[in-house]
Amino acid sequence: MLKKLSLATALAAGLVSSAFAAGDAGHITDYDFSYEGPFGTYDQNQLQRGLHIYTDICSSCHGLKFVPMRTLADEGGPALPEEQMKAYAKEFPINDEFANPKLFDSENEEYRALKPTDNFPAMASPGNGYGPDLSLMAKARSGFHGPYGLGINQFMQGIGGAEYIASILTGYTGEEKEEAGTTFYENTAFPGGWIAMAPPLYGEDVDFADEHANDLESEAQDIAAFLRWTAEPHQDARKRTGFIAVLFLSFLTVLLYLTNKRLWAPIKRKD
Repeated sequence: MLKKLSLATALAAGLVSSAFAAGDAGHITDYDFSYEGPFGTYDQNQLQRGLHIYTDICSSCHGLKFVPMRTLADEGGPALPEEQMKAYAKEFPINDEFANPKLFDSENEEYRALKPTDNFPAMASPGNGYGPDLSLMAKARSGFHGPYGLGINQFMQGIGGAEYIASILTGYTGEEKEEAGTTFYENTAFPGGWIAMAPPLYGEDVDFADEHANDLESEAQDIAAFLRWTAEPHQDARKRTGFIAVLFLSFLTVLLYLTNKRLWAPIKRKD
C-alpha cells in the first residue's frame, strides 16, 4: 500500500516540490511502449496488469475520478469481458470517508457498490494526506523537455508522461533524509532529487495471471502504460481514423491533379 502522508507532511511536500521545480531535471528513461508511433496500439495484457497493480497498490491513496468503470471493457483498453468488468466494479473497495457522495445510499445509510456507469471513486485532496488523482497524470507530466527546455525532442520521443511515471517508480536509491519533520526519499528521476512519496513498488508486489515478469521495472512500465490509457483512452481509435483520413486525402489529391490536367489540356494544346 502507498504510504499515507499526514496533513503537515503533504503541505511540506508541496512546498518542497515547488522549490525543486526550479532545480535540475531528473533522469528519465525512454521506455519502448507498444502504443508509441503512428501505428502503435495499447497492449491489452499490459493494461490489465497495470489495472491489477493500481487496484492492489495505488488505489489506497490515488483516485481515478475521470475514468468510468464501463470503459474497462472497451476495445482498445483493458478489454475485460462484460461480466468480469461488472464483477470488478461491484467488488472495488470504497473508502467510506472519501467516496463520492453520490455513492451513499441514504435509505440504508451505507455506501452502495459501484455500477459500470459509475466512475472510479475520487480520493480526498492531497492536503488530507492522499496523493493526487491519477486519471490524467500521464498527460499532466512530461518526461522530455530539451534541448534547453524547447521541447524539440518531443517530436521524436513524445511528451514522455508515461516514461516520467515509470522513471519515478524505478528511481528510488534507498537514501532518506528528514527536513521540517518530513521524510524525503532520494529519487534520480524527480526534479531536485528528493521526493516525499515513499517507494510504492519494490518488485514482486503482485502476481499476474499470465505469469508475466513482476520485477520492479516491469511493474513500473505496466502501471505507467495503464495510466497513459486512462489519460488517452481513445488513442487507438483516433490513430485509425487519422490513417483513413490521410488515405482519403491522398486519393483526393491525386483525383484533383488528374482533373486539373484534363480541364487544362485543351487550352495548353492551343498555346
